[in-house]
Amino acid sequence: MAALFRNLALGLAISFFVSCHCLAVPSLASSDGFLQCLLQKIPGELVLTQSSSNFTAVLVSSIRNAKFFTNATARPLCIVTPIDASHVQAAVLCGRAEGVRLRVRSGGHDYEGLSYRSVRGGEVFAVIDLAGVRSVSVSLGDATAWVDSGATLGELYYTVAKSNPELAFPAGVCPTIGVGGHLSGGGISMMMRKYGLSIDNILDAKIVNANGELVDRAAMGEDLFWAIRGGGGESFGIVVSWKIRLVQVPSTVTVFIIRRTVDQGAVDVVTRWQDVAPSLPSELTIRVILQGPQATFQSLYLGSCAALLLTMSSLFPELGMTSADCREMSWLQSAALIQFWNPNTPVEELLNRRTSLQGSTKGKSDYVERAIPNGVWKNIFPWFTMNGAGMVILEPQGGFVGSVPAAATPYPHRSGALYNVQYIAFWSGDDTAAAANRWISDLYAFMEPYVSKNPRAAYVNYRDMDLGENAVAANDVSSFDSGKVWGRRYFAGNFDRLAAVKAAVDPTDYFRNEQSIPPLLALSK
Repeated sequence: MAALFRNLALGLAISFFVSCHCLAVPSLASSDGFLQCLLQKIPGELVLTQSSSNFTAVLVSSIRNAKFFTNATARPLCIVTPIDASHVQAAVLCGRAEGVRLRVRSGGHDYEGLSYRSVRGGEVFAVIDLAGVRSVSVSLGDATAWVDSGATLGELYYTVAKSNPELAFPAGVCPTIGVGGHLSGGGISMMMRKYGLSIDNILDAKIVNANGELVDRAAMGEDLFWAIRGGGGESFGIVVSWKIRLVQVPSTVTVFIIRRTVDQGAVDVVTRWQDVAPSLPSELTIRVILQGPQATFQSLYLGSCAALLLTMSSLFPELGMTSADCREMSWLQSAALIQFWNPNTPVEELLNRRTSLQGSTKGKSDYVERAIPNGVWKNIFPWFTMNGAGMVILEPQGGFVGSVPAAATPYPHRSGALYNVQYIAFWSGDDTAAAANRWISDLYAFMEPYVSKNPRAAYVNYRDMDLGENAVAANDVSSFDSGKVWGRRYFAGNFDRLAAVKAAVDPTDYFRNEQSIPPLLALSK
């Protein structure tokens, strides 16, 4: 690390001046040149312009939030739909030569839609849609897999479990999330207390860098490999595939979903959950969903119902779990049940990539380091009966995820965090948008005294533009000073190292969006 900063101090001022000239200034001519360049390197059917008959259908295919597909939403110059890493390399080389920036989308779950839209007026950009780069190759001999960034978590889970039902991977609940974005930001999961975050189980990766080169871990170096495992997507290059360590799960796991209303003591049970959940045996994860006047406790236990009953009666009797609450099944079946809440949902539904533009959402996040008092919870629950009320999800940490040093990966929320808080507002029309956005904003403000401080932390995979956005300096590079406002809330003390890596691998800031890592250069301020 010290060597990285020394190299920056010695050489980056000169290299920055020279490399600045590698990115042309966007213009109508350069837009045409970009398309011509692409068509010389990529089959024409993989490049969709705004006049293509299927342009809109492909653009919408992975948009998960209706508010980001309106008449006011800036459209990309084109959508590149690669089916091979070489197509991604071509897009980068053409983009740099012709002054067209790239937005990269794997599953479309970016909470602010920055993987397929720009909020900067007049920016010329193209979208790289990785949905066609989605293979999953499992190696049973060493329990590893190579998975492409365009695969969804559901496709990953299904392929791994069908290869061996006692192998799995610790990653998110929602099966339509793209692997690329999820792994780039950390990867909270129902097994992180046992096996760590998704990024704690990445062994190698292949990334297209700012020079258009396809490099693996050995070629990219350990600093860049560190940065891409949790430093957020679209800052350092385009990761096209990941080598992951698979984890062992028993042939039978146990799931329960238990609801408790306020009248049934939900306030007291949630209060107690804060102390219990982060210190339970690592095989057991219990998360909480708050919506309406009730709390829903969702659990995954890597073991039998009989063993779980003993653990719960001893360590968390306040929930009142009984054998009637247990459902034993395979790990793959548990992934379907926890997402869809219906025990009759076939596991093949995990393969469904469909999306919907029927609703809009806004998300925010927090970390709690000290248990919130019971009296405060009594004041929190009425928020879920207010006009515009959404939901809150509480994800417990502890176990393996808390044992990893904060600087080992860019994700810093380790030993000090009891649980993550995700706030979600949703609405279906303009008449309800104001109430929903006011609800989440006001609840977030109400929670400030009870969550982490200095800074108030957030999770980068729950991207929140309210935290701030990059300002682009006169030298056409994102300002470090503007970036650290939001960056230190996602990455704490790891932000400066991320910015140093950015300066080393992409000093001209080609790969950027409104919340990408800025390069740590004196000239960028």
